[in-house]
Amino acid sequence: MPGILSQSSRKVPYVQLPHNPYNVVMARGWESKSIESQQEEVREESVQAAKSRKGEEKHSRERDLLQLARTSITQKLEATENPRYREQLNQALADLDKQLKALDAKS
Repeated sequence: MPGILSQSSRKVPYVQLPHNPYNVVMARGWESKSIESQQEEVREESVQAAKSRKGEEKHSRERDLLQLARTSITQKLEATENPRYREQLNQALADLDKQLKALDAKS
């Protein structure tokens, strides 16, 4: 017995089943929606992961810059003999330490 759907209207291979093939077509539709929602979830997760990596990279860059500035100030502090300049450098060093602590507290 030929299938209920004609050859020209079929998009998927037709399997003759004892029950109404409408249910088979619906099942494929629901299945494709399920796959679509799964793909959307994967996309959303990858976007979130990318945002997280960007945040971590930004945090790491900021920390590296502060550490580099701290090293530079420490070297200048060791090399200078001018008391006023030493005072400025000590204040700058204290400010950098404060920024580093604040940055570490965020993460």
